[in-house]
Amino acid sequence: MTKVPDTPGIPDILSAEFNADPYSAYRIMRSEAPLIWHEPMQSYIVSRYEDVQRAFKDEVFTTANYDWQLEPVHGRTILQLSGREHAVRRALVAPAFRGSELREKFRPVIERNARELIDGFRDAGSVDLVSQFATHFPINVIVDMLGLDKGDHDRFHKWYTSIIAFLGNLSQDPGIAADGLRTREEFAEYMIPIIRERRGNPGDDLLSVLCRAEIDGTSMSDEDIKAFCSLLLAAGGETTDKAIAAMFANLLAHPDQMEAVRGDRSMIPKAFAETLRYTPPVHMIMRQPAEDVVFSGGEVPAGSTVTCLIGAANRDPERYADPDSFNVFRDELDASTAFTAAAGHLAFALGRHFCVGALLAENEVEIASNMLLDAMPDARPADDHAAEDKGVFTRGPARVPVVFTPRTTVSAGF
Repeated sequence: MTKVPDTPGIPDILSAEFNADPYSAYRIMRSEAPLIWHEPMQSYIVSRYEDVQRAFKDEVFTTANYDWQLEPVHGRTILQLSGREHAVRRALVAPAFRGSELREKFRPVIERNARELIDGFRDAGSVDLVSQFATHFPINVIVDMLGLDKGDHDRFHKWYTSIIAFLGNLSQDPGIAADGLRTREEFAEYMIPIIRERRGNPGDDLLSVLCRAEIDGTSMSDEDIKAFCSLLLAAGGETTDKAIAAMFANLLAHPDQMEAVRGDRSMIPKAFAETLRYTPPVHMIMRQPAEDVVFSGGEVPAGSTVTCLIGAANRDPERYADPDSFNVFRDELDASTAFTAAAGHLAFALGRHFCVGALLAENEVEIASNMLLDAMPDARPADDHAAEDKGVFTRGPARVPVVFTPRTTVSAGF
C-alpha cells in the first residue's frame, strides 16, 4: 500500500497540480499505486477498474460514509439505506424516472426548457454552452418537474452549488461546511410548506407523485421527500450540467466525430456514453466496507472509507483499448445498456445504488443535443478558446464558447 502525499510522481489529490491534470496522476496510480492511504482525507483510494467496479457491486461495501458525507446537508436519503428499506424507498421514487412515465409526463418539460434557453441565443451566432445553457438547463427541468416556481431559479442554483461544494469538501474547509449546513436549513424552510400544501392539493407534478406514492402501507414523510428533492437537485443538476458541456467540448475537439453525430442523431447516446467514460462529471464516489477486504493493491480494514476514482477506472487500459482517446465508435461501450445498471462505464456507479436518474439524464442529453445541433448547424469552437476543465470531486469544462451560423441566416441564403 502507498501513502500520499509522500509518493513520488503522484501529486496530492488536494493539490492545484492534481486539479489541473488528474488524468496524468491516474495513470501512475493505476500502474504503481493502485491502493493509497491518504492521511488528510482519512481514506483509502482505489483507481483500477476492477477495484472500483467491485466496490460498487460487492454487497460487503456499504454507503455508511454518507452518514457524514451527505446527511448533514441533505438529511437522510435513499443512498444511505440498505436491504428492504432501500428496496421499498427506491420503488417509491423510481417509477417517475423510467419508461412511459418519463416519456409521457416529463419529456415535454425537458423539450420546453431546452427550447426556452436556446431561444436566448439561436440568432446570436455565438454562445458559451456552459454559462448560457448547461448550467441552467437541468435545474430548470427539475424545478419544472417538481412543480416549483422557476422564478426561484437563482436560489436553486445557489443551493445546489453549495451542496456540491459540501460533498466535495475534501480539505474540510470550515466555510464550505458552514455554507452547506445553512443551505440545508434554507432548503427545508422553502420546501416543507410546499410539500404540505401539495399533499392537500396534489397536481400532476413529480412532487405530488412523491406525496401520493405508497407501497405495502409505506409512504414518504415530509422530511423524506425534502431530502430526496435536495438530492435530486444536487445530483441531477451538477452531473447533467457537466455532462452536456463535456460532450459538446469533446465533439468540438474532434470535428470528424461531431460530423458523424450531426449526420446520424442515433449516435447521440454513443457520444454521451463515451463522454461519461472519457470525462465523467463525477470523478469519485466513496464506500465503506463492512468487513476487511483485499483489493489488487492490498488490504483495507472494515469500517474504512474507500474513495473510488471513477475518472481513473474509466480510463483503465485493462478495460478499454486506447483509453485516453475520445472515440464515439468505441466497441467496448454498448449504448443500449450505457444508462442501465449493466453499463460498462462507472459514471452512474453500479449495483443496488445505481443512479436512479440515469434515464432522465439520457433523455435530457438526447433532447438537448438534438435541439442544439439543429440550432447550430455548423457549430465550431471560438477562435480564442483554450479548453480548461475544473474540479476534483466533480469536474467539467469551465467554458465551451461556440460560434455558428444562425439558422435564420442559413435559410435566407445569406
